Formats: sequence, C-alpha cells, structure tokens
Amino acid sequence: MPNPPRPRVAALAVSAVLLSTLLAGCGDDSEDQDVTAQKLSWKDCPAPNAAEGGGDAPSPLPNGDKWQCATLKVPLDWAEPKGDKIGLALIRAKASGDESKRIGSLIFNFGGPGGSGVTTLPAFGEDYAKLRTRYDLVSFDPRGVGRSAPVECLNDLQLDAYFQLDATPDDAAERTKLLDDTKEFNAACEDNSEKVLPHVRTTDAARDMDLMRQILGDEQLHYFGISYGTELGGVYAHLFPKKVGRAVFDAVVDPTEDSEQGSLGQAKGFQLALDNFAENCVSQTEDCPIGDSAQDVKARIAKLLKDLDSTPIPGLGLRRLTQTAATSGIAQSLYSQDFWEYLTEGLEQAYAGDGRVLMLLADSMNGRNQDGEYSNLSAANIAINCADDKPRYTEDYVERKLPEFRSASPIFGDYLAWGMVSCTDWAVPGAAEHPDVSAVGSAPILVIGNTGDPATPYEGARKMVEALGEDVGVELTYKGQGHGAYDSKNTCVQSAVNGYLLDGKVPTAGTICS
Repeated sequence: MPNPPRPRVAALAVSAVLLSTLLAGCGDDSEDQDVTAQKLSWKDCPAPNAAEGGGDAPSPLPNGDKWQCATLKVPLDWAEPKGDKIGLALIRAKASGDESKRIGSLIFNFGGPGGSGVTTLPAFGEDYAKLRTRYDLVSFDPRGVGRSAPVECLNDLQLDAYFQLDATPDDAAERTKLLDDTKEFNAACEDNSEKVLPHVRTTDAARDMDLMRQILGDEQLHYFGISYGTELGGVYAHLFPKKVGRAVFDAVVDPTEDSEQGSLGQAKGFQLALDNFAENCVSQTEDCPIGDSAQDVKARIAKLLKDLDSTPIPGLGLRRLTQTAATSGIAQSLYSQDFWEYLTEGLEQAYAGDGRVLMLLADSMNGRNQDGEYSNLSAANIAINCADDKPRYTEDYVERKLPEFRSASPIFGDYLAWGMVSCTDWAVPGAAEHPDVSAVGSAPILVIGNTGDPATPYEGARKMVEALGEDVGVELTYKGQGHGAYDSKNTCVQSAVNGYLLDGKVPTAGTICS
C-alpha cells in the first residue's frame, strides 16, 4: 500500500528538486576511535546516487566556487560510541564574504524525514545567497537517508507496483490487501536494513548534528530547519540547549501531537489548501477551466477520484493513474502556490482521460525520477517515523476514525487515515507519543508559521513556541500559501530571518508578514 506522507511530511524543497526535473551504506568500521578527533576531507561533490534522487553533480556557485562534499563518521549506536561507525554525507558552500565577518556554519535540514540535504541545498542555494555572506552553508543526508547508511526496502519495479495499489480500501478484500502489502513492505525493510532500523530516530540525528557542530569548529549550532527539520531542531535544543546559537524553524511541526493527531491535522491542512486553490482558480481567471465555482472545482475532483477508484486512466508508460496516484499528485501540487498551475493542467488532462501530469506529480511525491529509479525518501520516511512514533494502529481503530477524517477532508481523509497503519507491523518499537522539545536555557529560536500551510498547519507554530519554553520560541506569522515561508520570497519574512541569522536581531514576538 502506498503510504501517504506521515505527519512530518517532506518539505517543499525536497520534493521540488525532483518536481522541477519531472515537469520542465551502513559500514562496519568498528575501530576504537574518538569520533570527535576526526577531520573532514572536503572534495568536489559527485553526482547524487540513486538513493539521493540521481541527477547531475551540483553546478558551480555564481562566483565560480564549487560545492564541496565530505563524510562524517558517527557511531551507529550512540549508546556505544566506540562501536560500529556509519558515514554521513555532508555538503557545503563556503562563505562568500569577508572572512573576518564569518559567523560559522549554518546547518540546514529540509525535512521529510527522508529528504537528502546533499541534493536539496545546491538546488536552492541561490535562495540562501545572502546568508552565505557570513556563513558556510552546510547540509547533510541524515542517517538512514541518501548516501548515509540508507534504509532499503523494495526495489524500483516493486515500488512501481506498490505505489499503484489502493490506499483507500472500500471493502474487506481491499482492506486485507492493504494490510498484507504494508506488512510485506515493512518485512522487506527489516530484511534489507535490519542493522540500521533501530538507530534512525530523531534523537540519533540530533546527536549527529552536535558532533557535526564540533567537527565544523563551532561553539554553538546555527541552524535552519524546515518542516520535519523543525522537529529535529527542537529535539536538538532539548538535548543541547546551551549549544543552540541562532536558529530558525520554518513550516513548523506541532510537537505536542501524536501520529494520529498529526495525520488528522494534515487532512485539515491539505483540505484548506485545496479550498484556497479552488477559490483562486475561479477568482483569478476569467474562465476557470476546471469548474464554474470553488464548490464545483472540488466536486469534480471528488468525482474524478471516485471514478479512478474503479477505472484508472492512462498515466506514464505502462503505469495507469489510479485513485491513489491522483490523490498523491494533488497533494504534491498543494505544497506551493507555484505548483497550482500544474494541478490545473493535470486536472484538465485527467478529465479528458490523460493522467500524465498528475502521475508526474505523484512521482515527485514518491521520489521517482524519469529513469524509473526511486530515491529512498519513502523508505527513510517510514523508518524514521516508525522508530520515533510509539502508537501502533489497527484496522478496526482506523475504521472507527474514518468519519472524523472524512469530516476533516472529503478528499484526503481516507488517504491519511489509512496511512496510520504503516507502522503497525514495524520491526522496531516507537520511542514516544511525541517528541520532547522543551529547551529551557536555549538562545532564542525564530519560529515561523504559515497560515496556508497544508503539510504543517499554522497552529503548530504556536504549539512549538509553547513547548520550547519561556523566552525561547519567538513566533512570526506569514499570511501566505504553501509549505514554508522563507522560500516564498516574501520580503518581510526574509528580512526577519536574515536580520536574526546575520545580525542577531530577534524580531518582535507576534510579528505578522503578509
């Protein structure tokens, strides 16, 4: 069964790297060594491997400098720091400004969990050019991701079949098929990645970041976290509050929710984004090509999905556009207002029996490139979430919850409700109901909520501020659309973020940008 994004869904930047293309090892180094004594060997970056999403080596920076890559050795098990080691893939662009004004390294996590920072940072490097004047820009593939001891589950052909399956069962036979396929996926993850699965929790990644900070030579961690990256940043702040430097959380995960609450929140968030898309279509064009009114737009989408459930249409190659693939594609297009034109085009085509654009959008969501290769985004996403999240949900439990999810979203409710069974048969127990991000004594953390965010609803920003503790979180509101605020190019948001990261100017709590 194709697992929809879990509550800590991939950040816009992660999926947009692949979308722009579509639409235009765990080591055995067990020597007794102190990982804090290592030195990084920076070299020109190779092309991303298949697990990172494939493609070409990153292009030189505007001033001609090349992106540099290195491998950081970290303990597989932080409880046994002198035991087996794994390598974390790192990438950096050295600061472009006066060396005397350099602050240090600014570490990015773009979300997921499961997104490759090594692939994403250079794809969006120009967006952070101003920050590069005083920082080395650094990102990484977290453990279990990309080139960093990647979790491996199904192969490419198996994943093609997996993502064609019905994620919203209507009868007992379909429910049995869904649960059986989920169990088979999870068993494949255990068979292929048994050694790493217990060690991909967010707490492990936070400890990796603190080692990264030390090896990069910084007294404090300067950090920019997006989507799931805000949870990772919050967990880091909880574990190492005195080591937090200047930090920004954008597209904020609600740290007080368990996985069910997070899924329900996403159902509401994606429905809100779809409502906004429909309203925009009928108000911004003389003749909205996919409906006469906002309600008509949504009714036609609902009918399309119902029809696809029984009769898929041609998609790409031998793959047909199913109800699940179309839902994935629609969800992908709601991550940014810039993608809405693709959704309009995709719906127009689908109504005419052509599922290619919606299938391309679904491929972007699922980490599939044009060559038919999948990154390990989905495998890592499930592995990290299931290692983090303690709740395990049964078929009967989901059945009881369906009315609540459908009320939250007629379009996405079933899709996200049934996604809750993805961890039911997971080999590793979940760590907690929700992450602990309390960080008393931390430096101020700028927390940005976007009122139109589908994947990490706006209310999560306030919850993060409260959970971080008194005098830590500083909330800023962006009245906009899409997943995240800084990359919206809103000058108010960017001015606030740049002012804090570059000059240490903490914005006034409650600032509103529109």
